[in-house]
Amino acid sequence: MDKRVLQVMLPYFTEHFGNAASRSHVFGWAASEAVDIAREQVASLLGAEPGEIIFTSGATESCNLALKGVFEMYASKGNHIITVGTEHKAVLDTCKHLEKLGGEVTYLPVGFDGLVDVQQLEASIRPTTLLICIMYANNEVGVIQPIRHIAEIANRHNVLFFCDATQAVGKIPVDVLHDGIHLLALSAHKLYGPKGVGALYIRRKNPRVRLTAQQDGGGHEKNMRSGTLNVPGIAGLGKACEICQTEMAEDARRMALLRDKLEVALLQIPGAQVNGNRKHRLPNITNISFPHIEAQGLMLRLSKYLAVSSGSACTSASIEPSYVLKAMGLTDELAHGSLRFGVGRFTTEEEMDFVLEKITENLKTQLI
Repeated sequence: MDKRVLQVMLPYFTEHFGNAASRSHVFGWAASEAVDIAREQVASLLGAEPGEIIFTSGATESCNLALKGVFEMYASKGNHIITVGTEHKAVLDTCKHLEKLGGEVTYLPVGFDGLVDVQQLEASIRPTTLLICIMYANNEVGVIQPIRHIAEIANRHNVLFFCDATQAVGKIPVDVLHDGIHLLALSAHKLYGPKGVGALYIRRKNPRVRLTAQQDGGGHEKNMRSGTLNVPGIAGLGKACEICQTEMAEDARRMALLRDKLEVALLQIPGAQVNGNRKHRLPNITNISFPHIEAQGLMLRLSKYLAVSSGSACTSASIEPSYVLKAMGLTDELAHGSLRFGVGRFTTEEEMDFVLEKITENLKTQLI
């Protein structure tokens, strides 16, 4: 977490301890004001209006609320959802749940580059299609989907478009109006804010999107998400968004340089390859396959020095090959021999040199 975010959060644990829903005293007013400021900051980063931002416990809850809320609210119009096989489990598992309730879900494939075929997407739309659900950028390979083209298709067919933009927001410019997005999920901890807080953008005009609440009790957040608001976390999310808005371009430039340095060095290893489209991708993520190398063993040896993964953090305990890489057409061997690297705002040149030293040292040992 950015220390500037922490400084904004601290007073709301002690000095300004009020409940944002308590409007009858000064303590509640102070908390409510902090939430209002944060709502403006999040909206500003997304090109939205403050009233279109609903605070949640994170992107997983936001994805659940968007998918289940649309499915229930528009049940009289249809039951079909279109998504992609490389989505985060927060989307895929929710879709599986909706299938048990009578929903029909089309799971589109992706190419070897990780991109969805927009013609196949359009051909999948039915009269009963309620929602297209496609992430902005993939969490394992960093590939950025053709969001505006997808939005054009959705709007042309009067279908809602929900985008899990958890990896993209704060890393690259995301504008919900310009991009044509109707619902969007994000998490604070992906943009140097605290864990356990996030937001859902819900468009309120052209078209006005309505959701059925999935959590009842008190009518908080425009009756869409009841529960006492996490004021310190929300204040932190707002500040994190404000910082990203002013520093995102420079952060992206510096992260891309560090990522490229890592790739140039590791691609010297015979057979190594970068997974996913190298043109349309985030500046901070790379996923590299090493043939004849078992990533789990390599990760175990590196774990005392580095935090790397072979897939999503949500599935890091699994010994199965990454479902994202498998969906992209990689063999079990290559998927098992893949590592995901992420650099960030605070990654230094010296740290990158250390990473390269440790990885190449361990790879040579394993190759021998």
